[in-house]
Order: sequence, then structure tokens, then C-alpha cells
Amino acid sequence: MIAHGIAPHDHFDTGLALALRERWPSMVRDYRHAIHAKPLEAGEIWAWAGVDADGRTRGIVNLLTQGMIGDGKAAKPGKATLENVSRSLKALARHLRDEKVTSVALPRLATGVGGLEWSDVKPLVRQHLGNVGVPVVVYDVYVKGVRADEGLG
Repeated sequence: MIAHGIAPHDHFDTGLALALRERWPSMVRDYRHAIHAKPLEAGEIWAWAGVDADGRTRGIVNLLTQGMIGDGKAAKPGKATLENVSRSLKALARHLRDEKVTSVALPRLATGVGGLEWSDVKPLVRQHLGNVGVPVVVYDVYVKGVRADEGLG
């Protein structure tokens, strides 16, 4: 499973979110439909599963670590908050257990566009994901097109 941070009405236009949108455009379309049916708030998660190029199912959990600034079409993603990160990580941990996920990979959550310091976020990752019973791989740097060695195989 892949987890990453977004805002409720994110455009998926930078970093890992953009790479995920390019690889699984149906995820973003499904997300847009889902938030029209039931708006999501910062601190929640939205999980999606799709088929990868090799035919395997890939799960992606969008952690709503950021709020929105403004309303309507002019609204833009705001900065992440530690409260939203903590709430979304708690929901992620519950999701990992409920779905019997075997591993999860995530970036240094909320430290790019989200604007938080890793030294503040890392303890929350440890607190909420440290005892989920599956490998948790945190990527220091995302490099487009480079496959990381997760050390899981």
C-alpha cells in the first residue's frame, strides 16, 4: 500500500500526488466523485484500490493532512497541521489492520507542500504506525521514475 498526504480538494499536481495521478488517473477521478458524494475533512483518509500494470492490485490511501484556504473553485490547499497528520495516521493504522495490509510506503508526510518539519512529524508516524505489525517504509526523497529498494523481498 502507498500512503501520502493531500488536501480535501487537492489538484494532485505536484510531487508524489502528481506521479500517482499520472500512473492511476482513475484514482483521481474516483476521488473527485467520492468527495462530491460525501465531502471529506482534513484529518480523514480516503482509500482506493486499482490494478497495476503487472496485474496486481495496488492500494493507495490519501491522508488528508492539509486543509483548504478559501471556498469554491478559488480554494487552494493550505498547509498541513500536526493535528490533521495525527488524526489521519491514526485512521491509516486502523485501515492497515482492518484490511490486513502487508506493508505500507509513504513519503516524509506533510513536509513538502504541507510545510511541516520532519522532526515534528516523525514522532507521530512512530506513535501511530510503530505497532501496526507490518513493515512501514518512509521515503526520504521522491525521485520520479526511480524504483526504490524497499528491502521487503
